[in-house]
Amino acid sequence: MIFRIVIFLLGVVMASLGLSFIIIYLNLLNMGYSFSEYVNFIIRKWECLIMIVGFFFIFLSLYRKGIKK
Repeated sequence: MIFRIVIFLLGVVMASLGLSFIIIYLNLLNMGYSFSEYVNFIIRKWECLIMIVGFFFIFLSLYRKGIKK
């Protein structure tokens, strides 16, 4: 049970950190980047990709079956 809570909290931290970087990088649109260039930039940055890993951890901790004893 503790393992699932730790994985959930780690996922929330990673997802929020990645989402905050995506919001910070929205300033590139004001600097003249098109939306397709912005998306291309986002998918190449590891800071933004940890959001996907965070969502995976959250999903894993919520929907993984526990071991029955």
